[in-house]
Amino acid sequence: MPSTQDQVVSKSESATPTATFRSLLVHAEPAGRASARVRAAAALAKVFGARVIGLGAETFDATPTVDPFFGYAAGDWISLVHEQINADLKAAEAAFHKDAAGAETEWRSTRAFPGRAMASVSRAADLIVASPPGRLGASLSVDPGELLMNAGRPVLIVPEGGEAPHARAVVIGWKDAREARRAVADAMPFLQRAKDVIVAAVCEDDALDEARFQAEDVAAALKRHGAPARAHVSAKPADGPARELARLAQANGADLIVMGGYGHSRFAQWAFGGVTDELIHRPPCSVLMSH
Repeated sequence: MPSTQDQVVSKSESATPTATFRSLLVHAEPAGRASARVRAAAALAKVFGARVIGLGAETFDATPTVDPFFGYAAGDWISLVHEQINADLKAAEAAFHKDAAGAETEWRSTRAFPGRAMASVSRAADLIVASPPGRLGASLSVDPGELLMNAGRPVLIVPEGGEAPHARAVVIGWKDAREARRAVADAMPFLQRAKDVIVAAVCEDDALDEARFQAEDVAAALKRHGAPARAHVSAKPADGPARELARLAQANGADLIVMGGYGHSRFAQWAFGGVTDELIHRPPCSVLMSH
Protein backbone atom coordinates (compact mmCIF):
# COMPACT_ATOMS: atom_id res chain seq x y z
CA MET A 1 0.00 0.00 0.00
CA PRO A 2 1.52 3.37 -0.96
CA SER A 3 2.47 5.75 1.79
CA THR A 4 0.92 9.20 2.24
CA GLN A 5 4.02 10.76 0.72
CA ASP A 6 3.79 8.46 -2.30
CA GLN A 7 0.13 9.35 -2.80
CA VAL A 8 0.87 13.08 -2.92
CA VAL A 9 1.58 14.31 -6.44
CA SER A 10 5.32 14.64 -7.00
CA LYS A 11 7.17 17.56 -8.54
CA SER A 12 8.27 15.46 -11.48
CA GLU A 13 4.66 14.79 -12.55
CA SER A 14 4.28 18.33 -13.89
CA ALA A 15 6.36 19.81 -16.66
CA THR A 16 7.05 23.32 -15.44
CA PRO A 17 5.37 24.13 -12.10
CA THR A 18 6.38 27.62 -11.08
CA ALA A 19 4.19 28.23 -8.02
CA THR A 20 4.92 26.54 -4.71
CA PHE A 21 4.42 26.66 -0.96
CA ARG A 22 7.45 27.36 1.21
CA SER A 23 5.87 27.25 4.66
CA LEU A 24 2.83 25.45 6.05
CA LEU A 25 1.18 26.18 9.40
CA VAL A 26 -0.63 23.59 11.49
CA HIS A 27 -2.13 23.60 14.99
CA ALA A 28 -0.54 20.86 17.09
CA GLU A 29 -2.34 19.28 20.05
CA PRO A 30 -1.48 16.66 22.69
CA ALA A 31 -2.76 13.09 22.90
CA GLY A 32 -2.65 12.53 19.14
CA ARG A 33 -5.64 14.79 18.49
CA ALA A 34 -3.81 16.51 15.64
CA SER A 35 -1.89 13.55 14.23
CA ALA A 36 -3.77 13.24 10.94
CA ARG A 37 -3.50 16.91 9.98
CA VAL A 38 0.13 17.17 11.11
CA ARG A 39 1.03 14.12 9.01
CA ALA A 40 -0.85 15.65 6.06
CA ALA A 41 1.05 18.92 6.47
CA ALA A 42 4.36 17.04 6.67
CA ALA A 43 3.58 15.02 3.53
CA LEU A 44 2.80 18.19 1.59
CA ALA A 45 5.91 19.90 2.95
CA LYS A 46 8.08 17.10 1.60
CA VAL A 47 6.55 17.48 -1.86
CA PHE A 48 6.84 21.25 -2.02
CA GLY A 49 10.19 21.51 -0.24
CA ALA A 50 8.46 23.50 2.48
CA ARG A 51 8.81 23.97 6.22
CA VAL A 52 6.06 22.92 8.61
CA ILE A 53 5.43 25.39 11.42
CA GLY A 54 3.78 23.61 14.32
CA LEU A 55 1.95 25.86 16.74
CA GLY A 56 0.94 24.83 20.22
CA ALA A 57 -1.63 27.22 21.67
CA GLU A 58 -3.87 26.83 24.67
CA THR A 59 -5.46 29.04 27.30
CA PHE A 60 -8.49 29.19 29.59
CA ASP A 61 -11.29 31.59 30.38
CA ALA A 62 -10.79 33.05 33.84
CA THR A 63 -14.11 33.62 35.61
CA PRO A 64 -14.16 36.91 37.57
CA THR A 65 -15.68 36.85 41.07
CA VAL A 66 -16.34 39.26 43.93
CA ASP A 67 -16.42 36.51 46.56
CA PRO A 68 -13.20 36.83 48.65
CA PHE A 69 -13.35 33.23 49.85
CA PHE A 70 -13.81 31.89 46.36
CA GLY A 71 -10.91 34.08 45.29
CA TYR A 72 -8.42 32.07 47.38
CA ALA A 73 -9.69 28.79 45.92
CA ALA A 74 -9.65 30.27 42.44
CA GLY A 75 -6.00 31.20 42.84
CA ASP A 76 -5.09 27.57 43.55
CA TRP A 77 -7.25 26.42 40.67
CA ILE A 78 -5.64 28.87 38.23
CA SER A 79 -2.19 27.64 39.29
CA LEU A 80 -3.23 24.06 38.52
CA VAL A 81 -4.65 25.12 35.16
CA HIS A 82 -1.37 26.83 34.23
CA GLU A 83 0.52 23.64 35.11
CA GLN A 84 -1.84 21.64 32.90
CA ILE A 85 -1.40 24.07 30.01
CA ASN A 86 2.39 23.78 30.31
CA ALA A 87 2.10 19.98 30.26
CA ASP A 88 -0.25 20.09 27.27
CA LEU A 89 2.07 22.34 25.27
CA LYS A 90 5.03 20.05 25.95
CA ALA A 91 2.96 17.03 24.93
CA ALA A 92 1.80 18.83 21.79
CA GLU A 93 5.41 19.59 20.85
CA ALA A 94 6.44 15.96 21.29
CA ALA A 95 3.46 14.74 19.24
CA PHE A 96 4.19 17.31 16.51
CA HIS A 97 7.81 16.25 16.07
CA LYS A 98 6.76 12.59 15.98
CA ASP A 99 3.99 13.09 13.41
CA ALA A 100 6.03 15.48 11.23
CA ALA A 101 9.13 13.28 11.21
CA GLY A 102 11.13 13.58 8.00
CA ALA A 103 9.92 17.08 7.16
CA GLU A 104 11.67 20.35 7.89
CA THR A 105 9.95 21.67 11.01
CA GLU A 106 9.74 24.67 13.28
CA TRP A 107 7.99 24.74 16.66
CA ARG A 108 6.22 27.66 18.30
CA SER A 109 3.99 27.78 21.36
CA THR A 110 1.94 30.37 23.17
CA ARG A 111 -0.64 30.76 25.92
CA ALA A 112 -3.45 32.11 23.78
CA PHE A 113 -6.68 31.10 22.11
CA PRO A 114 -5.59 28.78 19.28
CA GLY A 115 -7.66 30.50 16.58
CA ARG A 116 -6.24 33.92 17.35
CA ALA A 117 -2.72 32.56 17.65
CA MET A 118 -2.98 30.74 14.31
CA ALA A 119 -4.27 33.87 12.58
CA SER A 120 -1.34 35.86 13.95
CA VAL A 121 1.35 33.31 13.11
CA SER A 122 -0.09 32.86 9.61
CA ARG A 123 2.02 35.88 8.64
CA ALA A 124 4.89 33.35 8.38
CA ALA A 125 2.98 30.80 6.30
CA ASP A 126 1.78 30.32 2.72
CA LEU A 127 -0.88 27.73 3.60
CA ILE A 128 -2.73 26.71 6.77
CA VAL A 129 -3.58 23.03 7.22
CA ALA A 130 -6.66 22.55 9.39
CA SER A 131 -9.38 20.05 10.30
CA PRO A 132 -13.17 20.31 10.46
CA PRO A 133 -14.38 22.08 13.64
CA GLY A 134 -13.82 20.13 16.85
CA ARG A 135 -15.84 19.97 20.05
CA LEU A 136 -13.25 21.16 22.55
CA GLY A 137 -14.10 24.85 22.52
CA ALA A 138 -12.17 27.95 21.49
CA SER A 139 -9.61 27.66 24.31
CA LEU A 140 -8.32 24.31 22.97
CA SER A 141 -9.20 23.96 19.30
CA VAL A 142 -9.25 25.97 16.08
CA ASP A 143 -12.34 26.88 14.08
CA PRO A 144 -11.32 26.77 10.38
CA GLY A 145 -14.10 29.24 9.57
CA GLU A 146 -12.53 31.72 11.98
CA LEU A 147 -9.15 31.16 10.33
CA LEU A 148 -10.64 31.70 6.91
CA MET A 149 -12.07 35.06 7.94
CA ASN A 150 -9.10 36.35 9.94
CA ALA A 151 -5.83 34.81 8.75
CA GLY A 152 -5.58 36.24 5.23
CA ARG A 153 -4.15 32.91 4.05
CA PRO A 154 -5.65 29.93 2.21
CA VAL A 155 -6.92 27.21 4.52
CA LEU A 156 -6.66 23.55 3.52
CA ILE A 157 -9.25 21.52 5.44
CA VAL A 158 -8.30 17.85 5.64
CA PRO A 159 -11.13 15.47 6.67
CA GLU A 160 -10.81 13.81 10.05
CA GLY A 161 -8.45 10.87 9.69
CA GLY A 162 -7.72 11.87 6.10
CA GLU A 163 -4.41 12.10 4.29
CA ALA A 164 -2.77 14.84 2.28
CA PRO A 165 -4.40 15.26 -1.13
CA HIS A 166 -2.38 13.87 -4.03
CA ALA A 167 -4.22 16.49 -6.15
CA ARG A 168 -3.78 14.75 -9.49
CA ALA A 169 -7.37 15.78 -10.18
CA VAL A 170 -8.80 18.99 -8.70
CA VAL A 171 -12.29 20.47 -8.79
CA ILE A 172 -12.62 24.26 -8.60
CA GLY A 173 -16.00 25.42 -7.32
CA TRP A 174 -16.29 28.54 -9.46
CA LYS A 175 -18.42 31.57 -8.71
CA ASP A 176 -17.59 34.93 -10.23
CA ALA A 177 -16.61 36.56 -6.94
CA ARG A 178 -13.48 37.93 -5.30
CA GLU A 179 -13.17 34.94 -2.95
CA ALA A 180 -13.15 32.43 -5.81
CA ARG A 181 -10.54 34.40 -7.77
CA ARG A 182 -8.38 34.53 -4.65
CA ALA A 183 -8.75 30.78 -4.11
CA VAL A 184 -7.69 29.96 -7.68
CA ALA A 185 -4.55 32.07 -7.30
CA ASP A 186 -3.76 30.60 -3.87
CA ALA A 187 -4.19 27.03 -5.12
CA MET A 188 -1.82 27.46 -8.08
CA PRO A 189 0.91 25.20 -6.59
CA PHE A 190 -1.64 22.36 -6.65
CA LEU A 191 -3.21 23.28 -9.98
CA GLN A 192 0.08 23.40 -11.90
CA ARG A 193 0.98 19.92 -10.67
CA ALA A 194 -2.40 18.38 -11.40
CA LYS A 195 -3.26 16.12 -14.34
CA ASP A 196 -6.86 17.34 -14.53
CA VAL A 197 -8.40 20.60 -13.26
CA ILE A 198 -12.17 20.98 -13.56
CA VAL A 199 -13.55 24.51 -13.31
CA ALA A 200 -17.06 23.70 -12.12
CA ALA A 201 -19.88 26.24 -12.13
CA VAL A 202 -23.16 25.24 -10.50
CA CYS A 203 -25.95 27.71 -11.23
CA GLU A 204 -29.62 28.28 -11.92
CA ASP A 205 -31.00 27.14 -15.27
CA ASP A 206 -31.29 30.66 -16.64
CA ALA A 207 -27.61 31.41 -15.93
CA LEU A 208 -26.03 28.43 -17.69
CA ASP A 209 -24.73 30.32 -20.72
CA GLU A 210 -23.07 33.06 -18.66
CA ALA A 211 -21.63 30.47 -16.24
CA ARG A 212 -20.19 28.48 -19.13
CA PHE A 213 -18.51 31.58 -20.55
CA GLN A 214 -16.98 32.40 -17.15
CA ALA A 215 -15.80 28.83 -16.48
CA GLU A 216 -14.18 28.59 -19.90
CA ASP A 217 -12.55 31.97 -19.32
CA VAL A 218 -11.01 30.73 -16.07
CA ALA A 219 -9.93 27.44 -17.66
CA ALA A 220 -8.18 29.33 -20.46
CA ALA A 221 -6.38 31.55 -17.96
CA LEU A 222 -5.22 28.51 -16.00
CA LYS A 223 -3.91 26.84 -19.14
CA ARG A 224 -1.70 29.87 -19.71
CA HIS A 225 -0.16 29.04 -16.32
CA GLY A 226 0.41 25.41 -17.26
CA ALA A 227 -2.62 23.95 -15.46
CA PRO A 228 -4.59 21.39 -17.54
CA ALA A 229 -7.98 23.00 -16.95
CA ARG A 230 -11.40 22.40 -18.48
CA ALA A 231 -14.84 23.84 -17.81
CA HIS A 232 -17.85 21.97 -16.46
CA VAL A 233 -21.24 23.65 -15.96
CA SER A 234 -24.30 22.12 -14.34
CA ALA A 235 -27.69 23.27 -13.12
CA LYS A 236 -28.11 23.64 -9.38
CA PRO A 237 -29.52 20.37 -8.00
CA ALA A 238 -32.18 20.09 -5.32
CA ASP A 239 -29.65 19.12 -2.66
CA GLY A 240 -27.42 22.13 -3.33
CA PRO A 241 -24.07 23.06 -4.91
CA ALA A 242 -21.91 21.45 -2.20
CA ARG A 243 -23.29 18.00 -2.93
CA GLU A 244 -22.87 18.59 -6.66
CA LEU A 245 -19.19 19.48 -6.17
CA ALA A 246 -18.73 16.36 -4.03
CA ARG A 247 -20.30 14.17 -6.72
CA LEU A 248 -18.17 15.76 -9.43
CA ALA A 249 -15.00 15.21 -7.38
CA GLN A 250 -15.86 11.56 -6.80
CA ALA A 251 -16.76 10.93 -10.45
CA ASN A 252 -13.42 12.34 -11.62
CA GLY A 253 -11.16 10.88 -8.94
CA ALA A 254 -10.45 14.30 -7.44
CA ASP A 255 -9.38 14.50 -3.81
CA LEU A 256 -9.14 18.31 -3.66
CA ILE A 257 -11.86 20.94 -4.04
CA VAL A 258 -10.82 24.60 -4.39
CA MET A 259 -13.29 27.39 -3.71
CA GLY A 260 -13.84 30.81 -2.23
CA GLY A 261 -15.25 30.87 1.29
CA TYR A 262 -17.95 33.05 2.83
CA GLY A 263 -18.92 35.04 -0.22
CA HIS A 264 -21.88 36.12 1.91
CA SER A 265 -21.47 37.11 5.55
CA ARG A 266 -20.51 34.33 7.91
CA PHE A 267 -23.64 35.04 9.97
CA ALA A 268 -25.82 34.50 6.91
CA GLN A 269 -24.09 31.18 6.25
CA TRP A 270 -24.62 30.12 9.86
CA ALA A 271 -28.23 31.26 9.96
CA PHE A 272 -29.42 29.98 6.58
CA GLY A 273 -26.82 27.38 5.62
CA GLY A 274 -24.41 27.61 2.73
CA VAL A 275 -21.75 25.90 0.66
CA THR A 276 -18.87 27.16 2.81
CA ASP A 277 -20.23 25.90 6.12
CA GLU A 278 -21.30 22.56 4.65
CA LEU A 279 -17.84 21.85 3.21
CA ILE A 280 -16.08 23.09 6.37
CA HIS A 281 -18.09 20.81 8.63
CA ARG A 282 -18.51 17.83 6.26
CA PRO A 283 -15.74 17.91 3.64
CA PRO A 284 -16.01 14.96 1.22
CA CYS A 285 -12.28 15.31 0.53
CA SER A 286 -9.64 17.95 1.20
CA VAL A 287 -10.95 21.47 0.55
CA LEU A 288 -8.81 24.55 -0.03
CA MET A 289 -10.65 27.79 0.74
CA SER A 290 -9.70 31.46 0.54
CA HIS A 291 -11.60 34.54 1.57
